[in-house]
Parts: sequence; C-alpha cells; structure tokens
Amino acid sequence: MAYQTSLEGVEISEDVVKKIAGLATIKSEGISSMSGGIVDGIAERLGRRNLAQGVRAQISEQEVYIDLNVIIKGGYKIPEVAQRVQKNVKDAIENMTGLKATNINVHTEGISEEEENFES
Repeated sequence: MAYQTSLEGVEISEDVVKKIAGLATIKSEGISSMSGGIVDGIAERLGRRNLAQGVRAQISEQEVYIDLNVIIKGGYKIPEVAQRVQKNVKDAIENMTGLKATNINVHTEGISEEEENFES
C-alpha cells in the first residue's frame, strides 16, 4: 500500500516508511539490533542489511502505525530505550514523510550479551 501525498504524482510506500523507522531505531542509543525472525536473520548473515527488518508499518489516511521488534544492549534500561526509540521514529517519519506517527510500539525481543553501558 502507498500513501498519496498532497503533491500530484508523489506517493510514499509502506516499505519506505519501514526503512525510515528501522534506520531511526538502529541509530537510537541502547539498541543492539532489530529482530526480524529467521528469514531476515539468514539474509543478514549473508551480508544483506535490511533496514525494514523487525518493522511492521500500516498507513491509514495520513497516519502511520508502527511495530518494532528490537534487541536492547545489556545494561540499558528498557523503558528509557523504548521511549527514546519512539521519539526518534516519530520525529523521523513525521519530518521525512509528513505523515502523523500515531502509534509506535516497541517490542523487546531480547537483550544482547555484551553489556555496553551501565546506567544508574
């Protein structure tokens, strides 16, 4: 599905929204990686990086609903990382597409073994 913008002939696909959300997520402090299941895991091992891995997006009218499956770095507080991800994804989608990001759900699928940071 694609969203028709106010500019004639300009559409934004769900895949583009998913990639924007994925990029904003992996750039967020405390995120180790995205969790996209076995198929995406195999593709990643073969050297193909998929920015939409672990992201589900639905566009409805001018609103976007996002589900993110993430792996958090050890030592980080999950609620703080999730809030940071929600803000970063919301800002990125709204700035780049003009769509309103109304629901951004962050699902923690695991914790990475390396303890990158110990916040008090």
